[in-house]
Amino acid sequence: MTLPRIGIVYNPSKIAREELAEAWDSASGGAPAEWFETTPEDPGQGPARAALEAGCEVVVAAGGDGTVRAVVEAIAGTGTALGIVPQGTGNLLARNLDVPLGNPKTALRKIAEGTARAIDIGWVEVNGGDPQAFVVMVGFGLDAEMLAATDDDLKTKAGWLAYVAAMGQALSASELVSATVTVDDREPKEVQAHTLLVGNCGTLQGGVTLFPDAELDDGSLDVLVVSAEGPVQWMETLRAAVWDNGIMRLFDREKTATSVEAARHGQAERIRVELPEPRAFEIDGEEAGDVTTFTARVDPGAIRVY
Repeated sequence: MTLPRIGIVYNPSKIAREELAEAWDSASGGAPAEWFETTPEDPGQGPARAALEAGCEVVVAAGGDGTVRAVVEAIAGTGTALGIVPQGTGNLLARNLDVPLGNPKTALRKIAEGTARAIDIGWVEVNGGDPQAFVVMVGFGLDAEMLAATDDDLKTKAGWLAYVAAMGQALSASELVSATVTVDDREPKEVQAHTLLVGNCGTLQGGVTLFPDAELDDGSLDVLVVSAEGPVQWMETLRAAVWDNGIMRLFDREKTATSVEAARHGQAERIRVELPEPRAFEIDGEEAGDVTTFTARVDPGAIRVY
């Protein structure tokens, strides 16, 4: 079997080149690969562009969600395929694609022996800035506040449990705000929310399904608006998330997402959100500063991925 030309973009703080090279040699039967290292200043866009310039037909992102997003941003729309060796805390796109976690050789074998499929990506413009790619989700509120409050050293040592330690601070920072939301070509609406998330795929750590209707190739983004306050509304929101949109969907795959008063689901090809005051913002599980306006849009079938 002749493999396409492979470029491997790797984050050396997540995995050593030597370990990756040994895994690739075993998974591919000794096929050649070209290597491109990320740096703190360049998390992957530059190395991925270098891989494109070198003629690589598949670019593998070996690292966390930040490395994956950076590589996607560089190769989207070029026809070059994406491979993933998940080495981060969340590994969210990898989870949604059933890429093996914690085993670089198995993940690389999926690339060497598998077939690429086309998936959507999202683009978001924050505060009028340049478009940034995302593959999982963006938004403000509880999730973003939790990321902003998470201690980086604790995250390195404890992984996703570090987010739990930041939950209390995030809850206290998440107050209802009046947001102006424009979906596709509809009239703008005022919504009360402390959390608004726009997602491209649905599953998070621990098997939690945040966007039950989300599909990576459906040509739409999924939207979740949360306004829960007090124990009763939070219990209603958790029941809908865990029971209606979680357990019950195991028995009925055709069931659509259940919305409750304090947690509403929707879909859009494009959504613009305007806030009266800055709020912490996240892109694919990474803190992205404060936001007052953002516009997210779907880019259907923009990348092929193993």
